[in-house]
Amino acid sequence: MKLFNDKKPAVKFGTFAGVFTPSILTIFGLIMFMRTGEVVGNSGIIMAIVILLIAELITLATGVSISAVSTNTPVKGGGAYFLISRALGPAYGSAIGFLLFVAQTLSVPFYILGFAEAIVTNIKSLQPYFFWINIIPGIVLFIIALISTSWAIKTQFFILGILSLAIIAFITGSFFNGPFSFETFTENLNSVSNYDFFFYFALFFPAVTGILAGVNMSGDLKNPQKAIPKGTILAILVGWIVYGIQILITGGSFARDELINSPYESLVKNAIFGSGIIVFAGVVAATMSSALGSLLGAPRVLQALARDKILGFLTPFKHGSGESDEPKRAMTLTFVVTMIVLIWAGSQGVRTDKTAIDPLNIVAEIVAMFFLYTYAMVNLAAFVESFGKNPSFRPRFKYFHWSISLFGAIACIITTVMINFTISFVAFSCMAVLFFIVRRRSMSNTFGDARRGFVYSRIRDNLLNLAKMPADPKNWRPTICVLSGNPINRKELVDYANLFTSKRGILSIVKVVVDNSDNLRLRRHDEMEAMNEFAKQNKYPFFPEVIVGEDFDTALAIFLQSHSLGPIKPNIIMTGWPSMARRVQPFFKHIKLIKDLNLNSVIVIGGETPSPLATTNISKDILNEIYPEDKPRYIDIWWRGMNNGSLMVILSYLMTLNNNYKDVKIRLLRLSTKEMRSQQIADMEKLVHSARIEAEIKIITSQKSFSEVFRYISKDSELIFMGFGIINEDSYQDFYENMNSLLNNMPTTFLISSNGEANLMA
Repeated sequence: MKLFNDKKPAVKFGTFAGVFTPSILTIFGLIMFMRTGEVVGNSGIIMAIVILLIAELITLATGVSISAVSTNTPVKGGGAYFLISRALGPAYGSAIGFLLFVAQTLSVPFYILGFAEAIVTNIKSLQPYFFWINIIPGIVLFIIALISTSWAIKTQFFILGILSLAIIAFITGSFFNGPFSFETFTENLNSVSNYDFFFYFALFFPAVTGILAGVNMSGDLKNPQKAIPKGTILAILVGWIVYGIQILITGGSFARDELINSPYESLVKNAIFGSGIIVFAGVVAATMSSALGSLLGAPRVLQALARDKILGFLTPFKHGSGESDEPKRAMTLTFVVTMIVLIWAGSQGVRTDKTAIDPLNIVAEIVAMFFLYTYAMVNLAAFVESFGKNPSFRPRFKYFHWSISLFGAIACIITTVMINFTISFVAFSCMAVLFFIVRRRSMSNTFGDARRGFVYSRIRDNLLNLAKMPADPKNWRPTICVLSGNPINRKELVDYANLFTSKRGILSIVKVVVDNSDNLRLRRHDEMEAMNEFAKQNKYPFFPEVIVGEDFDTALAIFLQSHSLGPIKPNIIMTGWPSMARRVQPFFKHIKLIKDLNLNSVIVIGGETPSPLATTNISKDILNEIYPEDKPRYIDIWWRGMNNGSLMVILSYLMTLNNNYKDVKIRLLRLSTKEMRSQQIADMEKLVHSARIEAEIKIITSQKSFSEVFRYISKDSELIFMGFGIINEDSYQDFYENMNSLLNNMPTTFLISSNGEANLMA
């Protein structure tokens, strides 16, 4: 299924133009000019700062989550919807994508209402025309958005300039005009009686929802993975600082009644050197730019949702127009909804007292609710990716931890309930209905032990669902089957397999027992008991399996073909190295069988602490790299290409996630000629960047043999990874002897033969 149109927009935007500017213009919007004073007046300075702190912490957590998810996957059109749907799947993605579209769409009339209120407040004679002052800007903005997204975004630089001047004007006016006083500041510290914290939190929260304005333009960005984190976090921090300053300055400059009843007028009156017209221009610029940003963002969410072909009734909105693939159909729907809200709000007329219906506050509460659910799902997406320890979750954004996302998700959900339980329930119900439309599934009734029955039913359903899902390299996880023999005697083999799979994959330990007696059931039972006791004593989370047969090789061959539970099948067969010459021939036949069954082979050789290796016959001047005496700990990967390289790097990365190896560096090593060295360095650097891993690259040129260079470079490494290909039957013995010679007294080495399913670029 083709998810997105491959057309490339003619114009692409960078961090400042595509993310920071639309985000900060939405943040410095309607609430700053029209409602922050009311929030400060009713809440008092202390509680207003608390509201700002909580709102910004939620937004910052969401911004961090967005940064992590967006730097872990190629980001296309659809913004937050795209990120959620790719992390949590189509059911969650569709539900929250639709709510995000509603939130963005309602934001358009929300900002236009703020514009109209500023106009009629500033010019009293225009109050009779309040209805048309709502309607006409909606039509004009729709026409602008239809003409050119590029032109609309470029105008935001001019708007940002006006907005910056307006903010400077009313902030500096408090000092130059003289209204700021510590007496007023002290009087405004505490909140009014009968204060409703969550009402004013809901009223203020749309001020910090602007971060999605930039994210929703993801399809029009040159480099979304770079632009989204930088632009989003910077916009959040700048907004946090400016709103904090505004709360402190206005709280110390105006009486409480003035803040509550005329928050906008007080800013105009306070403008430096009587420049109230600049503040008026600022609120006009802020509201119009925010409305335009939402009018551009909402249709792109709907278009991306429609192109995923999950909700059939949205299919007409998947089409784009022109070489820029503009979502004009989706934009038209956004415009229609905007007009309906504006007609309703305009028919209410201008609010003349605080007891009358205020359409602006009503829409603000609904917008806040829908955005909070969107933020909650963005945080949940990042939490699931990280806490689930998906090996493919390797975001380039390093300042992330799953606890940040968990906090953000919980805070959002609690806040929605506290703001307005009814609206929260309606929003959640809409999301739930859409979820179950997309993902219909049933829960079987179970009896007896409720816990076991529930777990069993969930495993059953999940296995059936998993079997229907196509395999994808992005979700590849190690499912390792270790041919351990008696695990007590090969504990190190089990140790390494456990480190590879710890909390990320599934591990099974297999023992093949040769027994010709008639007591097969008893022998198998005893061996299983011993395996379970071994697991218990060593606290290994693995599934033991015992195979009893008359012939080892035949029993193993049958087991390798049949060992699975539905879609849960081993993708890695891990084994030790034969110690007896008579086992070489059957051993490599088993490796060939593993290859024929399209499974990965991991052969573990060595494992003892390496002894010092004499290197008197090799001098450092024959190498192009200088290694310091005090070397850090390394996991060495001897690179010969992506065929086995992807699996080697992924397994190395998984090893470094364990405490034993968290400080060990991955080192990619490759022998080269002087002529090819520069190109191969560039190729390897590109590979490391695309794979989102931390690795040191060493391209080595030497006249010495590979054996000499290999033993010199890797003699003190923690672990070594090497790839191998298909071995001809007449070469089994030679390969065995060569590897024994090469790896004698070397650190633990993993020989890897990959089937190609593990893709480093996923």
